[in-house]
Amino acid sequence: MTFTLHDLKISRPGLWFPTIWIYLVPFNIKDHFWLEFNFWLGLFFVTFPLNYLVYGFNDFNDVYADKVNDRKGNFLFGAKSSEEQLKSIPTKIAIIMSPFIIWFSIISGWKMFALLLFMIVINWLYNFKPFRIKERPPFEIAIQIGYVFTAFFSIQLNGLNMLPWQTILYLSLFAFQAHIAGEIMDIEPDLNSGKKTTATIIGRRNTKLLMLLILLVEVCILSFWFQDYMLAGFLLVFSLWLTFDIFFIFKSKSYTIKQMKLFGLVMNISAILSMIWILYSGKLLDPVF
Repeated sequence: MTFTLHDLKISRPGLWFPTIWIYLVPFNIKDHFWLEFNFWLGLFFVTFPLNYLVYGFNDFNDVYADKVNDRKGNFLFGAKSSEEQLKSIPTKIAIIMSPFIIWFSIISGWKMFALLLFMIVINWLYNFKPFRIKERPPFEIAIQIGYVFTAFFSIQLNGLNMLPWQTILYLSLFAFQAHIAGEIMDIEPDLNSGKKTTATIIGRRNTKLLMLLILLVEVCILSFWFQDYMLAGFLLVFSLWLTFDIFFIFKSKSYTIKQMKLFGLVMNISAILSMIWILYSGKLLDPVF
C-alpha cells in the first residue's frame, strides 16, 4: 500500500485549522505543554491522520460531486480523485488510524478508546448510507458538533481540565460556522451533482445570513461571557465584511475560484493569529458567566 502526495491532498491541509484550533483550546500557556511528547503527538494526529479520516470518508462517497467542483484539486480545498484512486481509501484510513488508536488507548485508557471509536462512528454516520447525514439538512450542520470531540481528545490525552460548558457551546458554533462557509462555496457543484445541503435548499444569500447570525452570537458570547474583546473584535470585523458581502458586494452571486482561494488563505492566516491569541490570553478557559 503506497501513500503519495495525493493522499496528503485528500486530507486538505488548507482545512486543518479547525481541528488544530479546537485541539489547542484546552491548554494553558502557563503549563509549558510544548515540552510534553504527548502534546506534539496529539497535535500531529489532529492534522493529517484525523483529517484523512474525515475527508477520506467524505471523498470516498462524493466522487461525482468532487468531479464537478472546480475549487477541488489542490492542497487548500482537497483532491479530485478518480474512483480507482479512492478504492483503497478505507484500507489506508485503517492503516493510518490503527497505530494511533492502539497507542492512545494504551496510555490514556478505555475512555480514549471509546472517544476515538466515537469519532470514527460519527464520520461513518455522516458519510455512509443508510444514514448519510451529510445530505439530511439541517442535520448535516448540527452533526458538526462532532468537531468539539477534538477538544475532549486533547483533554483526555494531555490530562487537562474539562472545558466550561460556555466554551463547548462556543466551539460548537465555531464548527457550524466553518461548515456553512464550505457549503456556500459548493452550492453550484452540489446542485449539479444532486447533493442536498442546507445551502442548496435555502439559497446562498439566506445561508450567508445564517452564518452572519452565528457569527454575531459568537461575538456576544466572547464579549459578555469571556470578555475576550480581541477575538470578539476580529469576528465583528468579519461580520461587517459578511454584511457588505450579503447586501452590497456579492449578494447571491457565486465566488470565483481565485476569490475562494484568497478567502481560504485569509482563513488560515486568521486561524494562526487567533490560535496564538487564545493560548496567550487563556480567556476561553475562564468564563465570567
